Amino acid sequence: MKSCRLLIGTALVALAACGAPHHQAASSSPAHASAGSAPLATRFAPSADGVRVAWHPYGHGDPAVVLIHGWAASSAIWRTQLAALGARYSVVTVDLAGQGDSGSNRQVWSLSNYAQDVAAVVAMLPNAHIVLVGDGLGGAVALEAAPRIGARLTGIIGVETFRTLGQPTPLPAQVDQALQPFRADFAGTVRRYVAGTLFHAQADPNVVRSVAELMAQTAPERGLATLDELNRLDYGSILPAVKVPLVVIDSDLGGAVDEARLRHAAPQLRLISLNGDDSFPMLDDAPRFNSALLQAIGSLATR
Repeated sequence: MKSCRLLIGTALVALAACGAPHHQAASSSPAHASAGSAPLATRFAPSADGVRVAWHPYGHGDPAVVLIHGWAASSAIWRTQLAALGARYSVVTVDLAGQGDSGSNRQVWSLSNYAQDVAAVVAMLPNAHIVLVGDGLGGAVALEAAPRIGARLTGIIGVETFRTLGQPTPLPAQVDQALQPFRADFAGTVRRYVAGTLFHAQADPNVVRSVAELMAQTAPERGLATLDELNRLDYGSILPAVKVPLVVIDSDLGGAVDEARLRHAAPQLRLISLNGDDSFPMLDDAPRFNSALLQAIGSLATR
């Protein structure tokens, strides 16, 4: 159950994996970068609606790997990937509008506008080839950004996302009903969901508690608007414009991924399974996740 999409059934209404929170103790600023992977400086790109979008460059080489965080997150979630990726590639982390170091003067919190954030950053990169890596919500944003980037885009890697590809889009009334607990008590519902759904039983309770508390700090109006649109998203309407291969890195938390259904919806898709992991492999299983991510990037970089 991934990608912040609501799964609506007779006995369960749950949000799928939304990405890691904005960790205050691990800011996306240069001072908190991993040793050997410090960015040149925090830079800003103007998005289409005038929001200043913060981005942070690391490493060198081609392609440029653009890391897009998930819901209620910031670029800080990628801190344990920077050294491994930056040793081989140019790496760029992006704070979507309203998160991290980016501005929040946005009127419409939509996937399309987040995609414009990514496209604005990519337009400033000199690299001939681009790979987008999207965590949770960031996967849908990457799909939306693909046609805005064009021929430079080599591929898209989704992390803990895309599980609902090929499934019917929920009816508006179903989405409204599922979001009602979040409208009534956003912070409390987020805490309960994170603690009860996004981690395996062996997870460090301090990590679980920290993630739940930090995600609950998301501005309710922004979080609800984004979840509402994401859950009304018809993947079938945007996949035809995506002309590059897709790689999905996904755990088996909540059950194995239905690879056949995903590949039927997107024949260019390939799955890398991290069995035994949870919804935050980049945070709590970094060596294994980094190996999978480098494998995925390598398969796209050689195209």
